[in-house]
Amino acid sequence: MNFDFTLPGLGRPKSSRPQRVAEAIQHELSLLLLQKVRDARISQVTISKVQMSPDLKRAKVYFLVPKGSSSSHALKGMERARGFFRSHLAKTMNLRYTPDLVFFYDHQNEEIERLDKLFAQINQERKVDDHSE
Repeated sequence: MNFDFTLPGLGRPKSSRPQRVAEAIQHELSLLLLQKVRDARISQVTISKVQMSPDLKRAKVYFLVPKGSSSSHALKGMERARGFFRSHLAKTMNLRYTPDLVFFYDHQNEEIERLDKLFAQINQERKVDDHSE
């Protein structure tokens, strides 16, 4: 007789610790960007989300820039400030390992704008079709 151990509920539950650490890192980096950063390339950067690896050794940091700003310049600025960010996290957070920070530009706002334009275009076409009938 064989048992199926892949049933839901069996196995290890997903830990919420990576999510809590990600939220704490997002908060700390946001404060740093507001108060201590002097680099003009990243002075207007906003941290949108942080995702932690399950072992807490790597953090993917997603950021946004204001409209009209260059995301590539901001990415270079964030890469340059990586050591400053990590040393601050090491001092303020009580973690066994200070996570390696990997920065990504968050394309979410651009995607939202694109979808809004598509919905507006569809709405406009519906109005034209309703009036032509």
